[in-house]
Amino acid sequence: MGVNENDLTVSVPKLFFGYATGTNLLFPFSVGGATALFAERSTPEKMFEVIERYRPTILTTVPTMINAMLNAEDATARDLSSIRFCYSAGEALPTELYHRWKEVFDVEICDGIGSAEMFHIYITNRPGDVKPGTLGRIVEGYGASIVDGQGQEVPTGEMGTLRIKGDSAALCYWNAHEKSKETFAGDWCTSGDQFHVDEDGYYWYHGRTDDMLKVSGVFVAPAEIENCLLQHEAVRECAVVGHDDGDGLVKPKAFVVLRENYEPGEVLANGIKQFVKSKIAVYKYPRWIEFADSLPKNDRGKIDRKLLKS
Repeated sequence: MGVNENDLTVSVPKLFFGYATGTNLLFPFSVGGATALFAERSTPEKMFEVIERYRPTILTTVPTMINAMLNAEDATARDLSSIRFCYSAGEALPTELYHRWKEVFDVEICDGIGSAEMFHIYITNRPGDVKPGTLGRIVEGYGASIVDGQGQEVPTGEMGTLRIKGDSAALCYWNAHEKSKETFAGDWCTSGDQFHVDEDGYYWYHGRTDDMLKVSGVFVAPAEIENCLLQHEAVRECAVVGHDDGDGLVKPKAFVVLRENYEPGEVLANGIKQFVKSKIAVYKYPRWIEFADSLPKNDRGKIDRKLLKS
């Protein structure tokens, strides 16, 4: 990523999150750089304050905070010019948010993916090499393979389950023998993520295996529907999960947080559904839209989909 002794880093996640342990502690320290820490909870207001006070060159962030900072009332007046790039990880970054962030703040976002099993990020976009909509290319020192349900590698361009290998891999899960056997096999760690890789070596994320929806016999990635919803002028934040339509069939359901000056109701819900139908395949549109004041988050700032499914 080109981190050097002149860099100063700031992070939205705290250091207990492996993502921040690397980007906001080990990486800058390994090259003689610096990091700025703060005790307060990360909010859009606090992040703007910290950035303007310490003038970091690298920001570690997550899509939820990217969206929240963009939605701040005075976002266009805030100065992020010291930042040369942002890391984004933890959950998929909607392409819509990437383009809005670039337009408002003129700061590059390098989206990537890592896991606790591999300790850190193993696929990422890089400064000067960003392909919006992808998670970038494999990090040096790692190997990747995309396989089908039988563990056979799929052709380039086809979706399958990502397997990853590298010397940062965990040995096993603590006190979980059977789960360890499912995930760790020889040098390979099988992720719970669905990907395809294109001919240029960029990896496209389709969602967690257990979050994928099979609608009308076809797998649908909630992230694709969410990215479409975020393009609607009324939608501030959203999450899509599977919902039983009463006949044992799963269809997309969207939880939507509205922007100010928009009132929830059937007319708006129908308008949002029609908007999605006009943008992506009709069978992918959310059959139900539930308006909410906020979406539940876990301790890492990610949307807690398990709570939405319950």
